[in-house]
Amino acid sequence: MTRLALIAAVTLCARIISAFYLPGVSPHEYLDGDKVEVKVNKLSSTVTQLPYDYYALPLCRPKELKNSVENLGEVLHGSKIQNSPYELYMGKSDFKVLCKVDMTRIQAFSFARRIHEDYRVQMIMDNLPAATRMISELPDGKTVHMYDRGYRLGFIGSKEFPGTKPLTPYVNNHIRFIVKYHKDESFIGARIVGFEVEAFSVKHKYKGKWGEDAKLTSVPLSPDLPPQPMVGPGEYIFTYDVTWEESPIRWASRWDLYLYMGDDQIHWFSILNSLAIVLLLTGIVAMIMMRTLRRDLNRYNMEEKEELQEESGWKLVHGDVLRPPAFPLLLSVSIGTGMQLLGMAAISIGCSMLGFLSPANRGGLLTATLLLFTLMGVPAGYCGSITYKSLRGAQWKTLTILTATFYPGIIFALFFLLNFFIWGRGSTGAVPFGTFVALLCMWFCISVPLVFVGAFFGFKQLLTDPPVRTNEIPRQIPEQAWYMRTPLTMLIGGVLPFGAVFIELFFIMSSVWLQRFYYVFGFLAIVLLILTVTCAEISIVLCYFQLCNEDYQWCWRAFLNSGSAGLYLFGYSVVYFFTQLELAGFVPVLLYFGYMAITSMLFCLITGTVGFLSSWWFVWKIYAAVKVD
Repeated sequence: MTRLALIAAVTLCARIISAFYLPGVSPHEYLDGDKVEVKVNKLSSTVTQLPYDYYALPLCRPKELKNSVENLGEVLHGSKIQNSPYELYMGKSDFKVLCKVDMTRIQAFSFARRIHEDYRVQMIMDNLPAATRMISELPDGKTVHMYDRGYRLGFIGSKEFPGTKPLTPYVNNHIRFIVKYHKDESFIGARIVGFEVEAFSVKHKYKGKWGEDAKLTSVPLSPDLPPQPMVGPGEYIFTYDVTWEESPIRWASRWDLYLYMGDDQIHWFSILNSLAIVLLLTGIVAMIMMRTLRRDLNRYNMEEKEELQEESGWKLVHGDVLRPPAFPLLLSVSIGTGMQLLGMAAISIGCSMLGFLSPANRGGLLTATLLLFTLMGVPAGYCGSITYKSLRGAQWKTLTILTATFYPGIIFALFFLLNFFIWGRGSTGAVPFGTFVALLCMWFCISVPLVFVGAFFGFKQLLTDPPVRTNEIPRQIPEQAWYMRTPLTMLIGGVLPFGAVFIELFFIMSSVWLQRFYYVFGFLAIVLLILTVTCAEISIVLCYFQLCNEDYQWCWRAFLNSGSAGLYLFGYSVVYFFTQLELAGFVPVLLYFGYMAITSMLFCLITGTVGFLSSWWFVWKIYAAVKVD
């Protein structure tokens, strides 16, 4: 009986394991003649950054439109996945007429406008996005094949395109699907491993009456056929053909071409550049900790009190170094939210690096990031409350509420404002009301209670006795040299953390604003670690110099010194805007700088939190080692 129960349990576990798979990991085998579904996603452009519904233009439609279920990340990306009229059958190469569209003047004008704005069509087949093959030449002369998302809706006539008139829009009305499949003895059928699209503009002509005995006279296609201009009302015929190619690429490697980031040497250069900065700072910190501090401690711990009266330096401010700064509530809220963001970023990058957030799961990374931000409410409340309690704060209810709502409220308000502009343009990038409700539920039903839980444990936590007592009367701070003023130390403190990440930042911004793939999360994890170490070390160095100048107001300075990296990030976004982007119109420019301002603020909170906590640890360590009467 026991043996039968054991066999049944093993069988059940085997079935559960065989039924479990990560999104995009389970392959699908197609037999010859099986229908392969092609879905349309959206129209996207790097010029406007405003996605639109594929069927917002007068394109061929299926008899019945069916919407696929999108996750939270896909909705925020502006995706709208629907079925299409394309009919593909495994292994059958064919040429088909899709439909004929009689466009009005308004429809043709709208179509031509989207072509001028360089819109691309996004499609999906077997969970693979449609891509246009490109040939790129590496610095060593080698050529590699890369994929660009989707295919162009059309092009603008110029001398580069024979048979076209300059500045005249032409529509790509013929699509060639090149489907790559892989066969192996280990499974039956074929697995799709590539979905390439080639777009052509052909001015189709036909004989007879359309819908009865019409026959295209522009078939077979040839390079000497004139392209189809989009210049006004009239008939526009859309066609497509399918080519099937067997490929040696295995199913597990089919995303490699999509995720190819070019030469890896630039990423290694970024890592080496960051490591050089870290080693430099590490040497400075080691010199301070091992030589300067040891010498100071030996001198300060001498019994000759008369000599001590003539000394100057960081020991003389021991009675004020732990004095609460101005606006301790705001500082504690900033530290709590910074820890929330840091935990979210670290876990998201770690999961992506380990492959848990597959690119086949569209919108999965953004969905996971938002969920992790809500779950990180516990460390946010805990760190914020511990900091506030250490700064002798008493308004614990106010601290908890502000930690849960202040910075998330600012982000939500800006996001809501920008969404109005997107909604005004009729873009699918506008977040629906239901999604806003879902985000508010995640915020108030999950994140806020978790912040209260973290704050409860934080305020209940017993604090370690401070290493020094704080005097009742504040010590007067001597006049500081020009190079020790806050604006200059912020410039120095922010440039090194930003310098550690700016090369990798270029690729991240290109993936967001130029709609390229980014999946080198291993490099990004190393860069995040280097960024954390850099922020900690530069904050300790600047804090030590500040205390040596008898300035004990180090709390906000420690936060702002490393947090000023956010200002450098926003400055870099301005440079990136003028050198890499070609945004057209007020709304796209507003969206770019609005989202980059939000990103810069979040980056400031992360780096500032690391700087403050490391300086706090440094101050407690050095004053715990000195003898004070």
